Amino acid sequence: MTALQLHSSAHLDIYSAQTDTELNLPLFEGVRAGFPSPAADFIDVSIDLNKHLIKHPSATFYARAKGDSMKDAGIFDGDLLIVDKSIDPADGKIAICYVNGEFTVKRIKKEKDEVWLIPANTAYQPIKMEEGSSLIIWGIVTHVIKSL
Repeated sequence: MTALQLHSSAHLDIYSAQTDTELNLPLFEGVRAGFPSPAADFIDVSIDLNKHLIKHPSATFYARAKGDSMKDAGIFDGDLLIVDKSIDPADGKIAICYVNGEFTVKRIKKEKDEVWLIPANTAYQPIKMEEGSSLIIWGIVTHVIKSL
């Protein structure tokens, strides 16, 4: 899979999503977190991660998180985010936001006539979108891919 880097900043790197390839990988469904299963020798199902993780290929891009402002939502520095531009922004969704010329990832909070961008780390302050502020929601985060 090749991805073209579209943007890089202190908070986020953004890449195009190349979904025209197909790679079927073995999938063992029902793996237990307890005792090993005797069925481990019977893996006969496969999965294509492009088809599984990307519902709208032409509206999907990747972003690599930088920093720790979303750590309590499970998004850590270096995590790869799958972002869908076709999903409407809604209260509670985690979004890639372009705020006053800077990209960031935050949770959207709508309260009456106000919009807030909420970090998932108490070390950071919520961002209230004031009149005159510039906010573009680039897309909604649908999946987080991380290394363990």
